[in-house]
Amino acid sequence: MPPTLALATSIAVLGGLDTYLTATALPIPVWVTFIGWASFFACGGGVSGLVKSVASNWIGIVIASLCLLVISFAPGSPVVAAVSVGVGSGLMILAASAGFLGYPPAIVFGFACLVGTTQATGHGVVDGGITHPTLVAGFSMLVGALFGIVSEMLAQALTQRSTATATVR
Repeated sequence: MPPTLALATSIAVLGGLDTYLTATALPIPVWVTFIGWASFFACGGGVSGLVKSVASNWIGIVIASLCLLVISFAPGSPVVAAVSVGVGSGLMILAASAGFLGYPPAIVFGFACLVGTTQATGHGVVDGGITHPTLVAGFSMLVGALFGIVSEMLAQALTQRSTATATVR
């Protein structure tokens, strides 16, 4: 099977599985898993892309959590929100300068997914428990990155299988 068709097949099957699992067994936002999945590919794929993506996403989630904590202590203050997000944005770029991260968009993906998760779930960063948005976003992005590496491996298997079959004929 040609590589593009193999990857499309792999992602179609696993995208359906991801959607089914997040609608039934895993109470996490499917859109965050898809962003984590895309981040995996944006970070180059493979084991190094998995590590880079998850580490970057999680750094963004931590920075967003800190920003939202600051904002939660001054609710309704656009100045505090602006300063907090401005400082957080600068921290994301500084964090990206670490050698194993180095891909600022993946950090921003994490930041945005945490903020979106707080809005989508209605749970704030001062809430406790397993539904804490930092935990939910972090786990969701990890699940997405794992779907990324599995989809990459499945696509490679489909490509190699069809190449091996064509060689035998």
